[in-house]
Amino acid sequence: MANPTGTGSTGTGVARPMPRPTAQVAPYVKALGAELAVTFLLHYGGAELYIRARPNERTEYAELIGLDGARALAKHADKMQRRVPLAKRWLTEMLDWQGYTVPEIARKLRVSDVAVRKTLKASRP
Repeated sequence: MANPTGTGSTGTGVARPMPRPTAQVAPYVKALGAELAVTFLLHYGGAELYIRARPNERTEYAELIGLDGARALAKHADKMQRRVPLAKRWLTEMLDWQGYTVPEIARKLRVSDVAVRKTLKASRP
């Protein structure tokens, strides 16, 4: 079960800093914040998505992230690729930081537990 506070606890009482967003992910994190960016990337990652200049309530992604989130994305659209990044490495690190288990991360990202462990091992000093 995920850590609802998102403090990145290691189970030893030592908090870890939030994983640094990659260049691909940074505009989404800046626009939406880390938590909502995770939700958005899990839903739309890998898909071509047109970010409207003036989103409204009927804008598809506004249903997921809210109208304020859709407007924030529009302000940063010039820094985004046309295809939403999969961002599996950053998502793996973020979900781990949020307290998800390796099997939970693997299921969310549709990868093997081996791939999750390998990514996490490579990202830790």
